[in-house]
Amino acid sequence: MIKIYHNPRCQKSREGLALLERSGKNFEVVKYLETVPTKNELREVIDYLGIRPENLVRKKEALWRENYRGQMLTDEEILDILVQHPKLIERPIVINGKTAVIGRPTERILEILD
Repeated sequence: MIKIYHNPRCQKSREGLALLERSGKNFEVVKYLETVPTKNELREVIDYLGIRPENLVRKKEALWRENYRGQMLTDEEILDILVQHPKLIERPIVINGKTAVIGRPTERILEILD
């Protein structure tokens, strides 16, 4: 099952959702600001993406710049921050099976659609 971690207020996330809708494939929408992923769910997403937790952070967000930029944070601390402040999670994230991409640019989503 395809899953998209979606923020309706984000243009790129809306573009990713529209691409999935046009694909005709079945998918699940997770509005992650309302249904915040657990630390274990984030670990799984990061594993599927093949990245480090710090690469899932929206570092241009004021919240990050004002509170965390320049700090030496462990992966676990970053995961805690993302659970506490889900708006810092990059978006959209699309998962298909055990493969995932961050949909920036939106066309990256096509890489994991069968």
